[in-house]
Amino acid sequence: MYNIKIVSTGLYIPGRIQTSAELAPLIGQSEEWIISRTGIAERRIAEEPMDIIASKAARDALKGGPGPDCIINASTTPLQLIPDSSVFIQRALGYEGIPSWSIHSTCLSFVVALNTAAALVHGGTYKRILIVSAETGTHWRNMKEPESASLFGDAAAAAVIEATPPNEKSSWHDWEMNTWPEGAELTEFRGGGTRHPPDHPSLTKPDDNLFSMQGSRVYRFALGSVKKTLDTLLDRNNLKAADIDWLIPHQASGHAVEAAELYGFKRENVANIVKQYGNCIAASIPMALAIYHKEGKLKRGDLCVLGGTGAGLSVAFAIIRF
Repeated sequence: MYNIKIVSTGLYIPGRIQTSAELAPLIGQSEEWIISRTGIAERRIAEEPMDIIASKAARDALKGGPGPDCIINASTTPLQLIPDSSVFIQRALGYEGIPSWSIHSTCLSFVVALNTAAALVHGGTYKRILIVSAETGTHWRNMKEPESASLFGDAAAAAVIEATPPNEKSSWHDWEMNTWPEGAELTEFRGGGTRHPPDHPSLTKPDDNLFSMQGSRVYRFALGSVKKTLDTLLDRNNLKAADIDWLIPHQASGHAVEAAELYGFKRENVANIVKQYGNCIAASIPMALAIYHKEGKLKRGDLCVLGGTGAGLSVAFAIIRF
């Protein structure tokens, strides 16, 4: 256990709304088909680049406090491949002379970054770490793949991590992460690397630069792997689902969030924002965290589990005392 605290959260939600009724003709389906498959009624579309929406969420988290001594970009959709997107976020924020880097674990990037930041603050390497997750996945949608194209929304969220002051309870308790690489081809963005280089038309097709997912196979695969990972983590800490104040899951889809009841969590203890915002990839967990914090639902001292699934296929969950 590390005595670290999420001292503040930040949020940026783009203003442009795309309803499922608006999206339906673009993917050749009906509004009812989208909602029944995904549980998503609307999503936001970012009209600004990833680094700008990241900086807006970061400023929301940082307001009223000093600047960070380290920045971690925990996002999936980069501004470009080189240099690392954290550089552009740092520049947009106006900070110089501090380190910034990225942690890319797709939808689990924030959870992995939070674990990393907790260890670094606990060890005294840094005192105040800013984690930012900013996603513009709607620009990667393959409209010929209706189910995955109807999932994504854009947003950014941030959190500031510090050591817990004396006499406060906030802490990072534990985490569990497992990867099953046999699921590597179930969720893909094949382009952008050396397997499908941009200057080889025989190797790289237009669809290689769009998102692709075998949704039903991912869901079936995830059910067992999520239960195994959650059970391992909770058992190791002598906890049960009923002991958790808030499960804050990755907002993969409506069905995925509702599946939390299969693992013993009550619906009223599960953060759920997917209907209004869609799947915001790595931003979905810190976004739900920020929304529930700002609305007063998530309170200091609450015991929380954060996590879900990511491409790979990976599953990760963390226990924190907010």
